[in-house]
Amino acid sequence: MRIHDLAPLKGSKQKGKRVGRGPGSGHGKTSCRGHKGQKARSGGSAPPGFEGGQMPIQRRLPKRGFTNIFKKTFAVVNVKDLKAFEPNTTLDIESMKRAGLVRKAEATVKVLGKGDISHPLTLKVNKVSKAAREKIESAGGTVLLQ
Repeated sequence: MRIHDLAPLKGSKQKGKRVGRGPGSGHGKTSCRGHKGQKARSGGSAPPGFEGGQMPIQRRLPKRGFTNIFKKTFAVVNVKDLKAFEPNTTLDIESMKRAGLVRKAEATVKVLGKGDISHPLTLKVNKVSKAAREKIESAGGTVLLQ
């Protein structure tokens, strides 16, 4: 096959509707826009959410709640997820990203105490719960906060 043999699939290419080309075309005079009115004019369309003068739904519904713009979010890693690593390994946020435990590029990592661990690890994370710290240290590991 050569480049001059390439062609689009049959039916995938359609010519655009040619409007305003006389009465014989079937799309002449008003160019499929009807007579007068807002939608017949150039640039004439209602904004998104416009309901014909009726009070729009986003204004009819009551506003509720509060969004804290200073909220801190954590990527959660449980103690049971650390079983996969070799004993005496030093784990930091980058190694957790490579292992797929942390997804976000600039995540703040917190280790929680769900599950058990039997071998020692050295963790370098942002936060750790009391239960997780106790389990890691009882297995012979250490936790360093960054």
